[in-house]
Amino acid sequence: MHIPDGFVSVPVAGATGLASAAALFIALGRSQDAFGIRRAPILGLTTAFIFAAQMINFPVAGGTSGHLLGGALAAVVLGSPWAGTLCIATVLIIQAVLFADGGITALGANILNMAVIGVWVGWVLTQTLQRLFGGSKGRLPLAAGIAAGVSVVVASIACAIELALSGTAPAGIVLAAMTGTHILIGIGEGLITGGVLVYLARERPDLLPGEQQEFQGWLVPVVSILLIAGVLSLFASAWPDGLERVAENLGFIDLAEQVRVAVPTPLADYSIEGLGTIGTSIAGLVGSAVCFAVAFGIAKVVKPNNA
Repeated sequence: MHIPDGFVSVPVAGATGLASAAALFIALGRSQDAFGIRRAPILGLTTAFIFAAQMINFPVAGGTSGHLLGGALAAVVLGSPWAGTLCIATVLIIQAVLFADGGITALGANILNMAVIGVWVGWVLTQTLQRLFGGSKGRLPLAAGIAAGVSVVVASIACAIELALSGTAPAGIVLAAMTGTHILIGIGEGLITGGVLVYLARERPDLLPGEQQEFQGWLVPVVSILLIAGVLSLFASAWPDGLERVAENLGFIDLAEQVRVAVPTPLADYSIEGLGTIGTSIAGLVGSAVCFAVAFGIAKVVKPNNA
């Protein structure tokens, strides 16, 4: 759902950029509460994991693929939608700047859709479903999985509205196309989110919010991230993702080729020229490391002085 350059108009790009900047400014302040109990490694590892997981496109119907957005997962693992917003925004900024995944001019729209709307819909719906399910920790993966799937659909609707306001495609057509495609992608999002939380609850409860627990070590999460970014990413589906497929079907895919932003992206398309699949692995490992470093640094900055 990463909007490239050329898909949104200047007014829409400006308005979403301002909204996203305001949301990130507020999130930096509000995350201080979360990091009174959540340590910097948690934000770093979560951000690196979501970056790596987003490299793996899974096939859905009609020659279309999707990938994890991770908004609900980030909010639940970090125990704060504000921290979740910082996590997903960090991933999106690094993807745009280093990998040309998502346009520079569309960065505000992408952050708004995935790091703000996606995170908050996932968080609020998870909390609501948890109360309906009786508040049991054992039901958290189910609640978060459902919420994650819905959050993808809502984020896709926001994206469709931005495209319609930009004059890129007729509102009724693009809304129906984006919603229908992302319902299927949302199912995958829900399954992945629920599965990850089941594993964490059983094997690594120290990575989940709640009772203060001592961090149990780096080995398993780091190795998992490296395997996902460096190995499993090589098996990602080559089919176009949901937005690309809609753009192809509705005839506005060429708009992305008409706008070129002069920002060097050394690892564009998650590859290194001349290295083939090895280049993809290296790009994934570099991206994961950068995401961890940036998020870890953010956590240190926003952490309260007495934490």
